[in-house]
Amino acid sequence: MRVLVLLVVVELAATALVVGDLVQLPRDRATGTAALGALGIAALGAVHTELATGIERVRRRVAHASYFDLSSVWTFAAALLLPPGLAGLVVAAVYGHLWWRVWRPAGAPLHRHVYTTATVVLAALAASVVVSPESLTTAAGVGTGSPVAGYALLVLAMVLYVVVNQTLVAAALALSAGRSPAWRGLVGDWDDHVLEGATLCLAVLAALAVQRQVLLVLLVLPPLLVLHRAVLIRQLEERANTDAKTGLLTAAAWRGRAHRALARARRQRGAAAVLILDLDHFKSVNDGYGHLAGDEVLSAVARSLTSQVREVDPVGRFGGEEFVVLLAGLPAGPEGRDLAHSAAERIRRTVRGLTVQVDGPGDGLTICDLSVSVGVAVAGGDGESLDELLQVADHALYAAKRAGRNRVRTGRDGTAPAG
Repeated sequence: MRVLVLLVVVELAATALVVGDLVQLPRDRATGTAALGALGIAALGAVHTELATGIERVRRRVAHASYFDLSSVWTFAAALLLPPGLAGLVVAAVYGHLWWRVWRPAGAPLHRHVYTTATVVLAALAASVVVSPESLTTAAGVGTGSPVAGYALLVLAMVLYVVVNQTLVAAALALSAGRSPAWRGLVGDWDDHVLEGATLCLAVLAALAVQRQVLLVLLVLPPLLVLHRAVLIRQLEERANTDAKTGLLTAAAWRGRAHRALARARRQRGAAAVLILDLDHFKSVNDGYGHLAGDEVLSAVARSLTSQVREVDPVGRFGGEEFVVLLAGLPAGPEGRDLAHSAAERIRRTVRGLTVQVDGPGDGLTICDLSVSVGVAVAGGDGESLDELLQVADHALYAAKRAGRNRVRTGRDGTAPAG
């Protein structure tokens, strides 16, 4: 219910503000020129969508990700150049074309797209409050104002645009989630913000081109297509580094992250620990319930691992039913060893308490009584290089299995710390 209220309020607010500004526009030559400009910007947005469709089709096929929207180039440029009402119409036109060409064929819910459009409209209106075509002229060093003041207004407009849009989207996500969503899931990651910043910078250049020589705005299209390809490459890399069944890092990707974490620990005179985990009697799960059920168990264990460590601690699938974790930023000495052992015990208990629901005929399956054996090696006492730590952790893992499984063993001697 709260989500519905938010959607209605945001959409009504966007509509009312746009209509109210349009009604107040004077019926003169300047308004007519601005309307032609709005039509031109909307047309460029449509051309951009058509040119990027081929790249995005490949990206969605290989990366299984949705269309990456870089239309801020046109919506933010409209906010810089046009009266607020006309800027809102440009947003509606650009996103209407996106809906028709991209989201409708993909089966995306219409209400979600309408809400997204409304958030962008409000973001553009917020930006247009603090910036104007005269501000652009001042930033370009033309006119009587200070270029520094023009730059400051442009930066403020960018910040407002991003904050308003991101806040409204995050609010909808938070209200629609059945539980408290992760902060990163609400605000996105650093790469997304860098890409958005680059897109807004292109919007400023597009607006300046329109003011100085309108045909120069066409030069914005090639860099936009390069940005689409950059997103494609980044997501291809992410897919290559991600295990398809568990969503964890692949063994090769984990090694790269672990090497960097160990080097950072040495620079900071701290310690790190390697954990190798093996799911006990996993073959009996596959034999008794089938390989699809086994995949569900692997995914559930993977989620348990990531929930019990920090985001800075790389977690990977080492192969089969083996997982590997690097705990970074541990204190040197016995305290770090104790913390590593405690983390391994916490993971072991979490897996022990797992109940995995598997869809199937009737009521499906419920798989429980899972356990993992864990081997731990700590940098310093157990070795310095990653390969040395992996060897020691593997030796400790087999000591845990020989001791009866569902145990944690640490170090070269494969023992559990006293107490």
